[in-house]
Amino acid sequence: MSSSTTSPLRVVVWGENRHEQVEPHVAAIYPDGMHATIADGIGENLADGASITTVTLDDPEHGLTEEVLAATDVLVWWGHAAHGEVADEVVDRVHRHVLSGMGLLVLHSGHWSKIFGKLMGTTCTLRWRNDRDRELVWTVDATHPITQGVPNPIVIDAQEMYGETFDIPAPDELIFISSFSGGEVFRSGCTFRRGHGKIFFFSPGDQDYPVYHHKDVRRVIANGVRWAASDFPREVPTLLRYDSGDFFNGHGYGRAIADADAEQTPEPARG
Repeated sequence: MSSSTTSPLRVVVWGENRHEQVEPHVAAIYPDGMHATIADGIGENLADGASITTVTLDDPEHGLTEEVLAATDVLVWWGHAAHGEVADEVVDRVHRHVLSGMGLLVLHSGHWSKIFGKLMGTTCTLRWRNDRDRELVWTVDATHPITQGVPNPIVIDAQEMYGETFDIPAPDELIFISSFSGGEVFRSGCTFRRGHGKIFFFSPGDQDYPVYHHKDVRRVIANGVRWAASDFPREVPTLLRYDSGDFFNGHGYGRAIADADAEQTPEPARG
């Protein structure tokens, strides 16, 4: 069950937390870890409207146990160097919770995370260059809640370049497009719906630059958290059979119909 309008949103920020441990220049920018800086930005903008915790890749079950996810309204994901270390079992668990209505924000190089690829069904590849480009984040939909309170464009003086073609499905909503000093453009803010869950991908935020200290980037992420939260009870979409004469009471199946029928029909005796 998601939080009501009077209860704080339950937000979990997941961070890979690897660059900060081995690269001094990253640790200097994010001394408490990128996940902590991202969480601080959400708290700065949502204040008492959010209850925020952080977990990392090296926590047991990557910090994403069944109990944690069941008590999470919105999960924020940042990963880069260790996508392959994320256990498939945890990815499947997060996927199920997104389909049931948990919101998901995927940031920057999370485009190549297992969970984003599973939800998109594509390679999620793109063009990139890390050469201290200036990024201008242009608002496409000025009426969208995620764009509220930010300038058009957001100016990021130093950033990694992400460029088209970005191999994702057509977004449900295109919120931002970025342009770079090399002339490239990129769909930097996109929303998707999968099952009962809402997903926001937002690209600004490489580990080599202090982008998550940028007040406008922090505002966008906080707006995205608020947008991605659902007001509906958490429930995975289920296959229901409706019998003739009983049009309103569905009989649910948790797996393929043939498997469900096999469970209900005893095997004939073998002589």
